[in-house]
Amino acid sequence: MQPPTEATACHCTQCRKQSGHYFASANLPKSALQLSGAEHLSWYQASDKVRRGFCSRCGCWLFWEPIHRDWTSVALGALDGATHLALERHIFVAHKGDYYEIADGLPQNQD
Repeated sequence: MQPPTEATACHCTQCRKQSGHYFASANLPKSALQLSGAEHLSWYQASDKVRRGFCSRCGCWLFWEPIHRDWTSVALGALDGATHLALERHIFVAHKGDYYEIADGLPQNQD
């Protein structure tokens, strides 16, 4: 698998509800995505613009995918082993939970 890039923390309401906190992910071209156990992959169409991939056996949330784009955002917490990535930015921070602060000095996009 090609290594993912652009490690991001998403603080939007939908990601927080799905993951229980912010969602850490990295982008990967769809053409580079290789899955084992693909028969257990299920999709939830979150809106007319995105869908979310998860394992139908264990319920693990694996992907966030914009439907009309050529990349998939892979859940960093779902990967086995070291990712060798570091967060690069925070997005949708205007929607973050009130129970934590973002104090790492990384760029913060409000939306």
